[in-house]
Amino acid sequence: MASTAEDRMKKAVENLVREFAKVRTGQANPAMLDAVMVDYYGSPTPIHQVAAISVPDARTLGVSPWEKNMVGPVDKAIRASGLGLNPSTEGSMIRIILPPLTEERRKDLAKICKSFAEDARVAVRNIRRDENDSIKKQVKDEGLSQDQEKKLLDGMQKLTDRYIAEVDKAFANKEKEILTV
Repeated sequence: MASTAEDRMKKAVENLVREFAKVRTGQANPAMLDAVMVDYYGSPTPIHQVAAISVPDARTLGVSPWEKNMVGPVDKAIRASGLGLNPSTEGSMIRIILPPLTEERRKDLAKICKSFAEDARVAVRNIRRDENDSIKKQVKDEGLSQDQEKKLLDGMQKLTDRYIAEVDKAFANKEKEILTV
């Protein structure tokens, strides 16, 4: 029972890290384009399935579609993604130069990351609540003793505290990365 709760909490933290990877920090990161969907012959397809994404330098992403006729749709998808990126096409290569972030934009990104972290904390707490309800149901149905109930509830709280600390640590690292000029 506790191992399933731990697995769910671990997945919540992993999801948070994936969300953080999508947030632009001024450094080029291929994960920034994970949410970009390209119209591939009529069906929306993740960009990494139609193109290779590289990082030639710290401020540039290179996108090389595997098919020459996909350069236009990939460029269009990047522009329409809402990431504020302005790609330039050079033959079959699409370059995305990341402009330096302003102080105001850095603070906005930190707020976005803070909300991602809060969502992860809520997810971890909801898992704890579900497990605590399950423990209390076991006490009622199976006749667990109060000592066993207290031990299980304390263990669940310690597990929750550990994963909340992981969320806080991940957020602190991302915030530092964003706010560092």
